[in-house]
Amino acid sequence: MPRRTPRNALDTLRTPRGFHGFLKAASVCALIAGVLSPLSPATAAGNTAAEVTAAEAAPNDHCGGQCSDILPPGQNGNATLAQILLNQAFGTQPAHAEDQLGPYANLATGYPGLTNDKINTFFNDASFGVPAGQVASTVRPAGRDDVTIVRDRKTGVPHITGTTRYGTEFGAGYAAAQDRLWLMDLFRHVGRGQLTPFAGGAPANQGLEQQFWRSAPYTEDDLEAQIESAAAKAGERGELALADVDAYVAGVNAYIDASDKGRYFPGEYVLTGHKDAITNSGTIEHFKRSDLIALASVIGSLFGAGGGGEVNNALSLLAAQEKYGVAEGTEVWESFRQRNDPEAVLTQQDGSFPYLPTPDDPQGRALPDAGSVEAEPLVYDRTGSAGAAGATGASAKAADTAVTSARRGMSNALVVSGEHTASGHPVAVFGPQTGYFAPQLLMLQEIQGPGISARGASFAGLSMYVELGRGQDYAWSATTSGQDIIDTYAVELCQDDYHYLYRGTCTPMEKVERHNAWKPTVADSTAAGSYTMRVWRTKYGPVESRATVGGKKVAYTTLRSSYLHEADSIIGFQMLNDPDYLNGPERFRGAVQHINYTFNWFYADSEHTAYYNSGDNPVRANGVDAEFPVWARQAYEWQDWDPAGNTARYTGPSAHPQSVDQDYYISWNNKQAEDYPAASWGNGSVHRGNLLDDRVKKLVAEGGVTRTALVRAMAEAGLADLRAEDVLPDLLKVVESVPVTDPATRTAVDALKAWRSAGGLRTETSAGSKKYAHADAIRTLDAWWLLLVKAEFEPVLGSDLYAAFTRNLPVDESPSAAHGPTGAHAGSAFQYGWWSYVDKDIRSVLGESVKGPLARAYCGDGDLAACRDTLVTTLKEAAGRTAAQVYPGDDNCSAGDQWCADSVIHRTLGGIKHGGISWQNRPTYQQVVEFTSHR
Repeated sequence: MPRRTPRNALDTLRTPRGFHGFLKAASVCALIAGVLSPLSPATAAGNTAAEVTAAEAAPNDHCGGQCSDILPPGQNGNATLAQILLNQAFGTQPAHAEDQLGPYANLATGYPGLTNDKINTFFNDASFGVPAGQVASTVRPAGRDDVTIVRDRKTGVPHITGTTRYGTEFGAGYAAAQDRLWLMDLFRHVGRGQLTPFAGGAPANQGLEQQFWRSAPYTEDDLEAQIESAAAKAGERGELALADVDAYVAGVNAYIDASDKGRYFPGEYVLTGHKDAITNSGTIEHFKRSDLIALASVIGSLFGAGGGGEVNNALSLLAAQEKYGVAEGTEVWESFRQRNDPEAVLTQQDGSFPYLPTPDDPQGRALPDAGSVEAEPLVYDRTGSAGAAGATGASAKAADTAVTSARRGMSNALVVSGEHTASGHPVAVFGPQTGYFAPQLLMLQEIQGPGISARGASFAGLSMYVELGRGQDYAWSATTSGQDIIDTYAVELCQDDYHYLYRGTCTPMEKVERHNAWKPTVADSTAAGSYTMRVWRTKYGPVESRATVGGKKVAYTTLRSSYLHEADSIIGFQMLNDPDYLNGPERFRGAVQHINYTFNWFYADSEHTAYYNSGDNPVRANGVDAEFPVWARQAYEWQDWDPAGNTARYTGPSAHPQSVDQDYYISWNNKQAEDYPAASWGNGSVHRGNLLDDRVKKLVAEGGVTRTALVRAMAEAGLADLRAEDVLPDLLKVVESVPVTDPATRTAVDALKAWRSAGGLRTETSAGSKKYAHADAIRTLDAWWLLLVKAEFEPVLGSDLYAAFTRNLPVDESPSAAHGPTGAHAGSAFQYGWWSYVDKDIRSVLGESVKGPLARAYCGDGDLAACRDTLVTTLKEAAGRTAAQVYPGDDNCSAGDQWCADSVIHRTLGGIKHGGISWQNRPTYQQVVEFTSHR
């Protein structure tokens, strides 16, 4: 392990881009900086006996030592300049910067031998309080006598205890800044579209600010109004939320002042030119309410906003109709869209929850004329490095990411009712899959105060409440659900390109701009440059693209139900933290109904489990098909829509998928329930949710489920190659429908069969070997998949329609697939891909029963012999490709290094780096819970 010193969108964000060259000439500076940058006082603070006693006295905890959690790489996400330089030069780590990374990584090889008493070898004890003798430090922030922040020795997690509500929230803000100040500052600038002036003009930074500001181009007035509006609608709870926010912000600012005065603020402020290491001149700007809304807009856009992609849907539909005619083309399109595939794995196993049914006679469609769609420019007036090829390429990628429906939808959950467990109490293993960053987007904390009692994870800068975690006798978690809350409208232009018809009146669009300029810093050597980002806003949302419809000039706009409502969910989180309110599954559902983002919520206490799908689902006008753009006319607007505040009629709570005490729940961003489609494509017969469902279903059938068994099921699913487990067997049936005589092909088939028989897992030969068992088979399948999908479908679809469908749904998302929507080294894999298409098509060719088949056969045009020829030819080509060809290498890995190509690497958002770990497809923050009693 590295030596210690005391105390994807985002996947490509780079702050410390220029560190390595700088450090070659900076070793002496590092020693000087060690004197100039003292350590955080939290690591050395003394403890009075009274404070330690208070810290050790755990509140009302009904988990009985059976609650655990983990969040790599570590709790401490702040580092002084000296610590950053030592890390970059010698690999030393600040205390608690990566002490959760090792246990997290080790589960990949340690899970087969897991027992109940070994769970906390791979997880933290998530009991309330700090064990006797384990208090590392106690701080009274800003000298207050109504709150203490106690940190434990093992992980450095803050345990915040307040005697007043204000003091409790003040302490939460102070602790957040202690652990994530630099990250919080980054993201308030991302949310405002002002990252490059703050952190540097690297192309990745340009792309990131463009991606998020395009979808949430808020003014300062917009940001401030949202928190006030959310509070005003919620009565007493709203007033309390506003007071909590103010206290939290005050705590953040108190830490900024203290760290500035004490000169232990994050060293990135020096490296990016905001502070001077010698004179301490420069400013770290105080936080304000609106910063939290800017942060929330980024998080909500990443993980809680399903929908979009209607223009791409229209383009692929038109391509299908051009290829096959309107009737057959529509049938082909619908078979690929799989809105309600009868073979899709479900989270809610019983009942029907109709949402966005396909209308028999669609009304108001505004499909573009062929070749007329042009993306709306965002960036103008480029100067300097903003005009370089890398910068313009980043802009193009950001624009594409912003309009796709294949959004980052991660996280998983396994929940088993007490009827099927060994103890008779429910067991849950669940958590959000939010990517891997250094520092992590989430942070752990325990908060105990008037009306608050919880431990768990929260997004940095939004941690006035625990967002995912446990209370006194219950736990909760979420997965991204992705149902459609985003629609595209075609606004008719009038007068010129910047006026549109709104309910019959020619109305000017609103121009909102950001002018960003940057210059080189130690952290980012990108040459000076600048540009202006310009968004045209309408009452129907920001302009996304332009086209003609039936010869009329239109602008396509995007309207999201959570637009202008980024703060509304605060009330739901407040209720989840309130022990006086939340006393069972019904109150749980009452709390999460207040969360307007699209999530699946799961609950477990000692007696019950529950599930509820949240989100403000707008009720569409009769006859509107939300899959496609519609005219911006009153007849096709959301029902009861008021553009002034972007409010509408939403589907009622009973219309959302939900239940209590189902035998078991699984979720891995799969289809929620029958007749409840997801906005993104790919919810068919093969989904990574099957990897969980198959395993949990088997455990439930056997009975006596334990925490250990459920962790093992999760861990094994997290190492499984979905293609190998659920598609490969039928592919090999076709290949072996005639004896395989070619030696090279026979060798490849035998290797694939041996790997599949061993479980189809991508796992090391032994812990730390950095070599895969069945490496050749894995390499072959990685190469084969892209070849076989193209050869199977493109000859029949034609190149234009095939390309259009690949824009709707990427072909592959294996762990090493840098071309996939998640990117390389991101952990999450096998969410988006053509697995279901291949599965259904191959089964049809084999003559097997297929529910919800594709509209026609593709492999070999439906002929088994021709299909076999296609598969054998592509398999032989794939088997002949070298490791260097399949894994070409990148900034982190040499060509041909298969293990490294898959490995999980924490993207640096600050100055501290961490080494890669073996691939796992697993939540970033994860809980293992089994409550033994109830209040």
